[in-house]
Amino acid sequence: MNNGNLFAQVLKQENRHNPYPLYAQLRETPVSIQDDGTYVVSTYAEIRSLLFDPRVSSDEEKNLASKSGSEVSSSNEHPNQDEFRSFPVYDPPDHDRLRSIVVNQFTAERIYGLRSWVEELVKDELDKSRERDQIDIVDDFAYPLPVTVICKILGIPFEDEEFFHEKSTVIATSADPDPSGQNKRRSKEARSQLGDYLHQHIKKLRQHPGKDLLSAIMASGDLEAGRISEQELVAMSVILLIGGHETTVNLITNGMLTLLRYPEHLERLRQDPDLAPRFVQEVLRFEPPVQFRTRTTLADIEIAGTVIPKGVPLVLMLASGNRDPLHFNDPDRFDPDRQNNQHFSFGGSLHLCIGAPLARMEGELAFRALAQRLQSPRLIEDVLQYRQGASLRGPKHLLVKVDAVIDA
Repeated sequence: MNNGNLFAQVLKQENRHNPYPLYAQLRETPVSIQDDGTYVVSTYAEIRSLLFDPRVSSDEEKNLASKSGSEVSSSNEHPNQDEFRSFPVYDPPDHDRLRSIVVNQFTAERIYGLRSWVEELVKDELDKSRERDQIDIVDDFAYPLPVTVICKILGIPFEDEEFFHEKSTVIATSADPDPSGQNKRRSKEARSQLGDYLHQHIKKLRQHPGKDLLSAIMASGDLEAGRISEQELVAMSVILLIGGHETTVNLITNGMLTLLRYPEHLERLRQDPDLAPRFVQEVLRFEPPVQFRTRTTLADIEIAGTVIPKGVPLVLMLASGNRDPLHFNDPDRFDPDRQNNQHFSFGGSLHLCIGAPLARMEGELAFRALAQRLQSPRLIEDVLQYRQGASLRGPKHLLVKVDAVIDA
């Protein structure tokens, strides 16, 4: 297969079920130039280097600026700015300013203060399936769990779930490269609609603040002091709502699928629930919810014998790095006992996912409960239909036959 066509193959739906052989071919050339001019980096050491390189930008507007020869110095000067873009796609100093506002409120104390409630929520969601002998892990468990959690964190009424689920799906799919621009246009429209909804939600919280994250940010004085604008707060709410559940759905679903394919490890977890944190860590490496991230270069970068020019599209194949045999021993083996498991599934450097502790907690509690309460779970079919996007990868449904859902 033409090496310059491999990333295009990754994006195809027919390869979604198992992209890992394609990643192995990509790793034969650590930095490969695709036929469309995209540079794809697929090996652990090179990905790590670029994650920490200030010459690599998350801001695609800077890519537009570099092509036009103009300069972009701040978020308020971005050409063609999408008003609902948020801090993960910015570079310093805007990124640091906005991220710090979230981090100051989205604390470990706030996250782990939810643990008992999330544990009860896990129990309640599984209780709904007690009379069934077949469960869709996605629709019946992996989706409603993190959606309910992020609604509570942001103070959003769960009854509005149908609306924001539709918009979130469109936006999440737009993470894939899209030469036609069709996905980007649909995503911009969905962001605008979701942003309008959250703008109204924030107005209500101003009048009747609660114990949620958005109320805490507004109570901090950052708005009044000008450290964040209301538009930026709305954009931040959009990304927190989407990021707070889309990837966690995939984490739980990919993890359960892996445990069903490795029943000996499912039995280990059933016998010793305290192993759950190790299982979460290895699932994140082995079947990560986020497969790759797109970036752009602000200068020429020489790496692995290749010069990546300024202003070109760059893809960091995080899931490929997670299976690089030069870094991980026997990387295609699922091994919860793996030591020094430093994967890329939450990104890295300045853009390390702020929701990582919450996702780990939800995954840990979910795997513990699934292992203990599903009696003799087995896959109904092993050939699965995957969700539309290649960047955020997970099955659309995961049908499991059980003898019973036993009491907690």
